[in-house]
Parts: sequence; C-alpha cells; structure tokens
Amino acid sequence: MLDAALKIQLKTYLERVTQPFEIVASLNESDSAAEMLSLLKEVAEMSDKIVLRTDGLDARKPSFSLQRIGTAMSLRFAAIPLGHEFTSLVLALLWVGGHPPKVEADVIEQIKSLDGDFNFEIYMSLSCHNCPDVVQALSLMAVLNPKIKTVIIDGGLFQEEVTAREIMAVPMVFLNGTMFGSGRMTIEEIVGKLDSGAAARDASKLSDKPAFDMLIVGGGPAGAAAAVYAARKGIRTGIAAERFGGQVNDTLAIENYVSVLETDGPKFAMALEAHVKDYDVEIMNLQRADQLIPAATVGGMIEVKLSNGGALKAKTVIISTGARWRNVGVPGEVEYKNKGVAYCPHCDGPLFKGKRVAVIGGGNSGVEAAIDLAGIVREVTLLEFGDVLRADAVLVNKLKSLPNVTIILQAQTSEFTGEAGKFNGLSYTDRVSGEARHIELEGVFVQIGLVPNTEWLKGVVELSKHGEIIVDAKGQTSIPGVFAAGDVTTVPFKQIIIATGDGAKAALGAFDYMMRLPAEAVAA
Repeated sequence: MLDAALKIQLKTYLERVTQPFEIVASLNESDSAAEMLSLLKEVAEMSDKIVLRTDGLDARKPSFSLQRIGTAMSLRFAAIPLGHEFTSLVLALLWVGGHPPKVEADVIEQIKSLDGDFNFEIYMSLSCHNCPDVVQALSLMAVLNPKIKTVIIDGGLFQEEVTAREIMAVPMVFLNGTMFGSGRMTIEEIVGKLDSGAAARDASKLSDKPAFDMLIVGGGPAGAAAAVYAARKGIRTGIAAERFGGQVNDTLAIENYVSVLETDGPKFAMALEAHVKDYDVEIMNLQRADQLIPAATVGGMIEVKLSNGGALKAKTVIISTGARWRNVGVPGEVEYKNKGVAYCPHCDGPLFKGKRVAVIGGGNSGVEAAIDLAGIVREVTLLEFGDVLRADAVLVNKLKSLPNVTIILQAQTSEFTGEAGKFNGLSYTDRVSGEARHIELEGVFVQIGLVPNTEWLKGVVELSKHGEIIVDAKGQTSIPGVFAAGDVTTVPFKQIIIATGDGAKAALGAFDYMMRLPAEAVAA
C-alpha cells in the first residue's frame, strides 16, 4: 500500500506515540476491505504500541476505529485515508497515541468543556483539498472529548449513503443526523458553533484590545504581505481575518508564483500564516468585518466593527478582504446549491462520477474545470456566454481533444431546474437564435469570475462600478488613513503574486502616511 519513502516517514512519526491503542477493523469481502486491511497491517507493524483487531462489528463496512486503551474515545474512518487524507490519518494516529496537537491551549480547553452528545458524520472525498481541515478538526475533537463521536466517510466508497442523503458537495458535516455545515471549516469555527457563549466572550476581548498602529482586515496573500511589512517597521500590527489564506485555500495548483515551482492552495495559505506568525503580529481569526467608521479627525482612530459585536481601533487600516466566486444569479441557484450546483470541481467532482455535468464559464477556470471533470464524469457540457472561449489556447486545445466534452457558445443560463428538491438540469437561451433550451444534468459547476467583498464598505469608501475599492499608487483609498490591497481593489489582474506585492505596497503607503501625521497624532 505505502511506498518505501512513506513507510520510513510514517515509522518516524509513530515513534512519538506514547500511549497504547487499538485499531479495530470492521470488514467485508470487498476489494476496498482488502485494501484497507493491507494499509492497517502496515501501520500496526510500525509500532509496538498499536494492536490491530479485525473483529469489529460496525454496520458501515469497510471501516476502522482508533481506540486508546481504557478510554471511551470514538473516532472511526469509513475510508481508506490516502491522497489528501493521508496526513489526517497520521495526525489521528499520533493524537490517539498521546502526542500533543499543535492547537492553542484555550481551544483545547474549550473542546474539553463542551457538554452534550455530539455524533458527527463527515462526508469527504480523497481528492478534496478543503476536506482535510474539517476531518482533522473533528478527529481531534473526538480524541479530546469522549462526548464527541466522529465518523469520517469517503463519499466515493459509500455512494449509496451519498445518494440517499443527496450529498453533492464535500466536505459535508452532519451532527446527530442533521446537517451541521459544509465547506472548509477550522476547528475554531466548529467549536464556536457548538459553544453558544463563545462569540460574546470573543467580542468583549476584541473590544478591550488597545488600538493598533496598523490593522489589516483580511488574511489572504495581500493581507499577509501587509502584516509582514508592517511588523518589520516595529509598529503594533494586527490582522483580523475571516479565513486566513482567503480564496487561496480553494485553489488546487499554484505553478506561477515566482521561486515556488509548484504548490497547492492550502499549503500556500499555511505558509502565509506561518510567515506572519514569525513576526510580532496579533492574529485574530474568524473575524468578519461589518462596518468601517472613519476617524473623526486626521490622525484619529479608525474603527472596524465586527459581526460578533466586537470592535477594533487603529491609526491606519488596510482592507484586503479579497473576492469570492460570482453566482450566476438565476432561479434555482440558491435552492440547489450543494445539491447539484457546485463551485469547486476539485472538491466535489468525485461525487459526480459517471454522471452528466455542465460547467458555466469559458475562461481559464471554467476550461480547467471541464478538463478535470472529463476524467471523472460521463459527459461534460461547457457553456460560454460569449462567442469564443476566453481561456489560454493550450487549455482550449486540450478541452477540444476530449471525446466526452461538448462546448456551447453564445449560451445565456436562465434557470437551474429540479423536481422534488432534486437538481435535474439547466435552461439556457441561445443568444444567436433566441431559442430556449434545456439540458438534463446531475450537476453543474459555476466558474464565471469573482465579486469583491466590499458590501460592508458601500457609502463609506469610494468604489468602482464593479464594487472594487478605488486606490491610488500607494494603495490609499478615499478615506485618510485607510488603504486597500489585492483582489478587493481596482488592481487589474487578480493574481496571487500581484496581491502580495499590492499588500506590501499598501503597508509601506500606510507607514508613510503615519510618519507624516502631526507628532501628537502619532503619539496618541
């Protein structure tokens, strides 16, 4: 199952196990069960503190549980956790074996203090790059608190469950049989949803913080770069991020960031956060900005109000809240979101294996998605509003070479359709003939560009007709002391490398602004 390099790496990790535990497998006669057993045997042979049993009686087969001796721990994998989930398996083995997690002490205590019966089921796919964060969070929670039970389920391995529960997007989490959440979630987000008093406590702590010299709102490439450049100036720097890494977390392959030959979005986001943490920057995660209140006087305090009721103050603010996927905005999109309407082909593509899907959008993202999906699904139909595909020629040529891809130009999507709550296709208008047409589908992936996250700034900061923040050469907005950087601004090209440079420029611009303030304002 594991190649020589992985075996050596895993054996080294398992030397950190200090407490004995059992792996209890519930198997059947399937090929998947044989594959799972082979993996588990290799794991058990690497540590004298691990015992493998094959007498499990769980109804979901094949699966295996990790059980620390003498505890009521309940952590089960109804999956063969390789691919993106191999790291999740390694961490689960270490945590069950007593190795301490790299999680803030207050979060650990918060998990341990949760009271109630929490039975989590998480559906994932091995190709999903957003799933490991959720899998690892819920695995750790099951290790830390015996009242939390977690089952990790590979949707590709248990297709009947996926169909019965109408799961068409991963990760998808159920709590006590009811849908709890979907998409990438951090352990702090999950715990916050379970701990009803967490938001109020957090808001109070945030509001009590002394003012920052420079506050960055947003934790993507632009925000991270701004934080590093600000901290290097020796000023009090804070960064409030709804999700550190931003949309980078949803990017699969990054091959054009100069000096980094190849990486993926989640790894790049982790590297951004690690770099920021190497400096004296106060990071405030899971914070969504709701309102910007300009300073009453030049050099006065700017206030950023947060969605949890807290507020932060600063002499200068850099807005780097980025952008999000653009919705088509037609009937049925909201109704069938995550029930056939999807936005991440890498995450959700495996759930549509052997089915008919469409991709809306003929730019690089849309064409790449269609190419990727063509290797998984039965048929792909790509719909483009214009009269030509806008993607790079090499991608278009690759797309046209695939036998199970149909390209429709001049197509204006008008509706996502369904019956009895189940998505069944889309309607579009032929922009040449005016004829209305319908395609029967099991899924559709929307890839039509980005929308800047500036709703909270309307009427306060000057925006372009597209909702982007208008900035000058230094990143200065229409409000003194407020700067902006990255995809949220009018910068013409939305690229990671441009966003990082933009963040550095805005930080330097904001520092230059601070230096030129009256002495009494700087000292305040």
